[in-house]
Amino acid sequence: MEQLALSAVFVFVLFLLLGSGVWVGLALMGVAYVGMELFTSRPPGDAMITTIWTSSSSWALTALPLFIWMGEILYRTRLSEDMFRGLAPWMARLPGGLLHTNIVGCTVFAAVSGSSAATLTTVGKMSIPELRRRGYPERMTIGTLAGAATLGLMIPPSLTLIVYGVTINESISKLFLAGILPGIVLAGMFMLYVAAWSFVRPQEVPPPEPPMRLLRKLRESLFLVPVILLVLLVIGSMYLGFATATEAASFGVIGAFILSGLQGLFIGTPLGEIGRNWLSALMGATRTSAMIALILMGAAFLSLAMGFTGLPRALAEFIASLELTPTTLILALMVFYIIIGCFLDGISSVVLTMAVVEPMVRQAGIDVIWFGIFIVVVVEMAQITPPIGFNLFVLQGMTTHEMNYIARAALPMFLIMVVMVFILILFPDLATYLPNNMVQRPGG
Repeated sequence: MEQLALSAVFVFVLFLLLGSGVWVGLALMGVAYVGMELFTSRPPGDAMITTIWTSSSSWALTALPLFIWMGEILYRTRLSEDMFRGLAPWMARLPGGLLHTNIVGCTVFAAVSGSSAATLTTVGKMSIPELRRRGYPERMTIGTLAGAATLGLMIPPSLTLIVYGVTINESISKLFLAGILPGIVLAGMFMLYVAAWSFVRPQEVPPPEPPMRLLRKLRESLFLVPVILLVLLVIGSMYLGFATATEAASFGVIGAFILSGLQGLFIGTPLGEIGRNWLSALMGATRTSAMIALILMGAAFLSLAMGFTGLPRALAEFIASLELTPTTLILALMVFYIIIGCFLDGISSVVLTMAVVEPMVRQAGIDVIWFGIFIVVVVEMAQITPPIGFNLFVLQGMTTHEMNYIARAALPMFLIMVVMVFILILFPDLATYLPNNMVQRPGG
């Protein structure tokens, strides 16, 4: 009964603070402070100071602002135009035509971004006008872009996986390796959906693009070389065991600077404008990193407060008493995360719940690496779920469509992600094979 009252207090204070417009990180700190003040004898101020310092000085967390910075630099380049130009000749002859550029473009940029919003904005700013000009249905253009952009959360370097790894003290490199195969499979499922649409509704498919000679295709593909080299530098250095996640992020930032500078000089961008773009990227990365860091600080303090109150342990024991199978528990958590994803962004959902969910998962014998990939898939769903789905807001700003229209267009992609959860349950090695078998350096 005491734990029930404690849970009610935590939930009430949290929704009171979030509903009043308080930042998520400060709301988490407020809930933790109230919980420690009311239910423990330890001074909450001292505990908050110690916990915030400890959580924010994690070496693994260093990778987060570096990957964000890399994505911000690339966002201010001509990368989206070059990707579309390089991919279009190869995608045009596939069933569904150039809609595949949305999916493959998002997959490629996800490998150098780590952010769903950055992936969506970068690919969308080029593909939406091009696909409209060629007569592709608006519903399919928006739907495939909304769904494929969520791959920025799955394919390394994933900001959500970094946050998850830091929260549960797990290897970031292992989590990155775990995200590669599921990310590719999910992208393949999106492409199969586009192909199926082209067969079911052939009247909606625009006329095929004019044929292009192989030599011309290869020449156009040269526009993909810089970003592919950057992907190989970042992911390959971790995949082959040459670098930790933090070191790979440093390589990525340096590579992004070189790519941005050379590209700017090649197209005749004044040096002053290149410098302003770099400064804008630095400030953008600082703002995003500070926001995520504040959320992580609040989550660390909330985890400590919950630990002192015994709430996670009590909930884990309660779940154990229900004798749920691991599969049943996973399905219950999927519904739970879809619901809270309607009201919170992905990173907030992860850090807010891990203090309670992690003990339950470990007690059920579920691999935490596999669970990290599962978390990313359900968080991807939240990105395209109203009313708080962030990708929906980004697309609304880019297309001026009503939110309901965008949400309906993205619904098939949401259902594909639900199918992906069941694939992960049936084939857990999809997420665990690479981290269990690839060479890695110890640490971040």
